[in-house]
Amino acid sequence: MSYGPVPWQQTQWDWRAAGNFVCGGAGGGLIVFAALSGAQGLALAALLLGGLALVGTGLVCVWLEIGRPLRALHVFFNPQTSWMTREAFVATLLMPAALAAAAGLPGFEWLAAVLALTFVYCQSRMLQAAKGIPAWREPLLVPLVVLSGLAEGGGLWLLVQPAHAAGESLLLALVGALVLARVLVWLAYRHRLALRAAPRALAALDAAGRWLQLAGSLLPLALLALVAGGLIGSALAAPLLVIAGLLAAAAGAWLKFTLITRAGFNQGFALVHLPVRGVRR
Repeated sequence: MSYGPVPWQQTQWDWRAAGNFVCGGAGGGLIVFAALSGAQGLALAALLLGGLALVGTGLVCVWLEIGRPLRALHVFFNPQTSWMTREAFVATLLMPAALAAAAGLPGFEWLAAVLALTFVYCQSRMLQAAKGIPAWREPLLVPLVVLSGLAEGGGLWLLVQPAHAAGESLLLALVGALVLARVLVWLAYRHRLALRAAPRALAALDAAGRWLQLAGSLLPLALLALVAGGLIGSALAAPLLVIAGLLAAAAGAWLKFTLITRAGFNQGFALVHLPVRGVRR
């Protein structure tokens, strides 16, 4: 069924659109953590370029998803109404700012971090603007997508610098706080969605949500607590942080992929007042 009172799944956005949210969110989060980490030189350049590569991969996915790729520049035509246009403008500014920071120009890493956070926010608003899809139009989706992007970026930071991260107690606490905030917002989001979304959408979200709660939140938080509390030896700290980062990033990516490709059910036709013969309007 493509139209009617029964909810049907949207088909305009597929894995390519999901790739933008998955890669762009994680890349933006990694750029934010690159600035917060205080890394310098080659370490900072590697983090920034890795984040840019993810953002660029996400944008390429969107370009592949466009029906007429040669008209991709048309995305810049509606900044007053389109969050996709705003995302494109922010990405255009983010690329040179992050490259300048990677080249060692002082202060540009913070500009890149602000632009990366703005980029992730534009992504969240782009989803939430789809008012015909209950799972997307829920206002709590905005903080959920932003927090997930930051948590995924923190997880990737743990992946690429586990030995250095073991001594960064404040950043470890920040990653833990983001993972915890993400799962709390997820629980509130899922509760508000219970009576609004299609059963098949809820089933898909619940499957991804179980991974988010257990593998993407509970286990990473436990591992971070062990490392930050000094309850294990230094030899085990690095591999445990790699596992925690991988779980936090992968669970968030799977949740966003599911949200786009499996939970995007329209609400169907909603007729508030049905016409009845012989009854005045």
